[in-house]
Amino acid sequence: MHDDRNLVEARLKRVLEERIRPAIYPESVPLDVAVWHAPGEPVPVAEGLAAEPEPIAVGARWGAPWGTSWFRVTGTVPEAWAGRTVEAILDLGFDENMPGFQCEGLVYRPDGTPVKGLNPRNQWVRVGAPVEGGEEVRLHVEAASNPVILDYHPFLPTRLGDKETAGSEPQYTLARMDLAVFDEVVWQLVIDLEVLGELMAELPVESARRWDILRAVEKALDAVDLQDVNATAAQARARLETVLSEPAVPSAHRISAVGHAHIDSAWLWPLRETVRKVARTTSNMTALLEDEPEFVFAMSQAQQWAWVKEHRPEVWARVKKAVADGRFVPAGGMWVESDTNMPGSEAMARQFVHGKRFFLDEFGVENDEAWLPDTFGFAAGLPQIIKAAGSKWLLTQKISWSQTNKFPHHTFRWEGIDGTRIFTHFPPVDTYNCSMKGSEIAHAARNFKDKGAARHSLAPTGWGDGGGGTTREMVAKAARLRDLEGSATVVWETPQEFFEKAEAEYPEPPVWVGELYLELHRATLTSQARTKQGNRRSEHLLREAELWAATAAVRTGFAYPYEQVDRIWKTVLLHQFHDILPGSSIAWVHREARRTYERVAEELGAVIDAAQHALAGEGPIPLVFNAAPHTREGVPAGGASTPAVEGRTTLADRPGGGHILDNGLLRVEIDADGLVVSAYDIEADRETIAPGRAANLLQLHPDLPNMWDAWDVDEFYRNTVTDLTDVDEIAAGDDGASVRVVRSFGSSRVTQRLSLAPGERRLLLDTEVDWHETEKFLKLAFPLDVHAERYASETQFGHFHRPTHTNTSWEAAKFEACNHRFVHLEEPGWGVAIVNDSTYGHDVTRTVRTEGDRGTTTTVRVSLLRAPRFPDPETDQGVHRFRHALVPGASVGDAVREGWRINVPERRVTGAREVAPLVSVDADAVVVTAVKLADDGSGDVVVRFHEAHGGRTRATLTAGFEVGGVTATDLLERPLTDVPAPERDGNRVSLRLRPFELVTLRFTRA
Repeated sequence: MHDDRNLVEARLKRVLEERIRPAIYPESVPLDVAVWHAPGEPVPVAEGLAAEPEPIAVGARWGAPWGTSWFRVTGTVPEAWAGRTVEAILDLGFDENMPGFQCEGLVYRPDGTPVKGLNPRNQWVRVGAPVEGGEEVRLHVEAASNPVILDYHPFLPTRLGDKETAGSEPQYTLARMDLAVFDEVVWQLVIDLEVLGELMAELPVESARRWDILRAVEKALDAVDLQDVNATAAQARARLETVLSEPAVPSAHRISAVGHAHIDSAWLWPLRETVRKVARTTSNMTALLEDEPEFVFAMSQAQQWAWVKEHRPEVWARVKKAVADGRFVPAGGMWVESDTNMPGSEAMARQFVHGKRFFLDEFGVENDEAWLPDTFGFAAGLPQIIKAAGSKWLLTQKISWSQTNKFPHHTFRWEGIDGTRIFTHFPPVDTYNCSMKGSEIAHAARNFKDKGAARHSLAPTGWGDGGGGTTREMVAKAARLRDLEGSATVVWETPQEFFEKAEAEYPEPPVWVGELYLELHRATLTSQARTKQGNRRSEHLLREAELWAATAAVRTGFAYPYEQVDRIWKTVLLHQFHDILPGSSIAWVHREARRTYERVAEELGAVIDAAQHALAGEGPIPLVFNAAPHTREGVPAGGASTPAVEGRTTLADRPGGGHILDNGLLRVEIDADGLVVSAYDIEADRETIAPGRAANLLQLHPDLPNMWDAWDVDEFYRNTVTDLTDVDEIAAGDDGASVRVVRSFGSSRVTQRLSLAPGERRLLLDTEVDWHETEKFLKLAFPLDVHAERYASETQFGHFHRPTHTNTSWEAAKFEACNHRFVHLEEPGWGVAIVNDSTYGHDVTRTVRTEGDRGTTTTVRVSLLRAPRFPDPETDQGVHRFRHALVPGASVGDAVREGWRINVPERRVTGAREVAPLVSVDADAVVVTAVKLADDGSGDVVVRFHEAHGGRTRATLTAGFEVGGVTATDLLERPLTDVPAPERDGNRVSLRLRPFELVTLRFTRA
């Protein structure tokens, strides 16, 4: 037989596009359209419906950036259409290639009932099926003219990312606004041909199945009268029945399709617009669930559910019914799909506490899965947190974006720093916006790494962000793929149903130990420094507020601010979303975030102040409140007393220029350029700084990544570096224990204060940067005389180690990584820590000196600032303040303690009495991260702590109040039934902790 395959395939493409698809709507009449443009921010639905619109014609421009326009469309169904299905086609000016990134609409009936969303791939509204003819049609569309930020030429700087700078030029052209007859037979033919054509393209050319499909498609096209498609569509469909009914082979890959719309809680739009995106999508999905009995939709992020409940009660009612029917599924059990690298220990725990509790309270649903398809890598402490929240599975997808190494598994157990293992799935479809295209389904089957041992994978199916979720076309395609020869099989299932099947068939999958590092988007650890500082400081203020309020409540009857703290936690958790905290959102988002963090600080500061004054009383005694989990200057952790400071610091001139600081523990030499050329540990008789090198060295790199400006830093940035050694001013501080250094570069200026306090084994560096660079990367370098093949980096509830070498491509790819409060390097018996108050990104490299002692120089560099121009062209411009400390001679325990110390400053209050801790622990390795009253308002005291040094330890926890009983709980403060009861003797609890073990205890008060 002659090979005419290309001819038939080209014929299919043209006939489908030019003749069959247009025949879906064979007849149409125009609707009358009028519009009212809301003058400012979005208005309530009732106001939009009541506004008096003005006529507008198809082809007219509409929609200033970030504006809202209320369209009213009216018309009459022609009498001749009686008995037929009629839909309104409402095209606001969509580009079908951009679902989720442009204008959107929500359709209402005149009484305010929401109908469904309008999106680029979802422009129809059902009027009747069938109609009687003569019906009056009146619909209202709340249309958002969100500007296109990520355009066909991506990453170009734009002022459209903030309403204050976006201007008023109309963004869109009103397109088709018609009533039209919907020919479902033609629509079904289109789906038939799309499924078969896409499947055919994925099959081997030499396979018989591909040729069977080709011949069937050819016969179907022969049956189509191109001048009367609608009359001949049924005949064409009949010629495809045989190839569409051939069952899949028994060994076919099995895909659990989960309806989904990944909606970024903020990104290229502000938070207020996400509220509306969620309303549009949930309206779409509840409508689709009514039409499609097998379809299942899952939505994550409890915050987004809460927005629907608060802002769209009419949509919420539909959602609640669909949840009760088991088809609209709360997923993930987190408040938002947060970043997981940067949130602190308690914040990561509270993501699950607040997320799971919302779904339990509203629906009685307990989430067993964590759902994080789009997060930029996963911290090594996360498995323990997931388990402590009562969950056991994790889904992600983003690791498929890694640029260097391909992850070796799709289903595996992920082991965290304490040994906890979580059954994890990474969908081989490699997208969280699956549209049921044949290429996606075939890719999932081919790509699946665990063939031979497992055959199930999951496909999150639907357009995300503003795309409106799953479409009826996706559902129709999935129906054909349920059991089709040559394809993986597809069935709609809930996440729970998928995980139960996957775990049952693969009880002993491979194990991955340590972080799931994303080899991409590394610059998200640095971009938008103010957002990151606001997060870090809010986390610690929340810790303080809970600690002092709980202590005051137990001791003085202080009114514990349950609702206030709950609300603020949710605000902070929202801003940990994986495009807000990482700094990859538009200017509007970060401008609002800064103001939010200021309000949070003011509100929590008032709580802390009131609680401390309630505890201290009125009096003349100068007290220091210590909220850190370690005693300092004699003030106990969680208590208040008068500090005891011993020793003194001397400040002398350095020969050759500069200054020397000495407090008997450290001797620090600062040269005439303001660089630290020596940090000598007197007790250990050991130099910290590598020979011939200098610390406190600011380094500037060019920084224009190939893509994703705010997200990425590419390794070639290191090829060019400028050491900032020119100094404008260096002077001794007035306090006799510090040195001030000022230097300028480009359009920027840095002012530093290097100080060495009495009795402290740390050099404190306060850095103020007035930053006005563009596409530059600023680092702060510490070249250390330490031979270390690995270093410790703090993460949630512990730390883990990364190599300092680059033996493999996996190690080399980690050229920028995350830490929380410290990094720590050591040789046996001696180490060094670098601690910080608000930075996350860093790099660690090593070289071997070729002269002198031929020792090893290990350089730690802290990432301070970047200046990308997309999506916020003014990223990080202005004044920033950072605190770091160099801690020579530090054990990992010292690193933990100093990391807390620099982040939780002491507070000075004048009062009548000292304050004993509400809870104390006698082991330095046990770090208490939360002391609070139970969320249920019972008055019970909840204490959360973990082993922080990475070893086994015994400890005694003593309660500073009369204890009635103590129970080990999960993060949601529910009793654990699978762990032994704590050993209690009165107010003391005996503890045995394994490395990095996380424990929550709940104390009832006698």
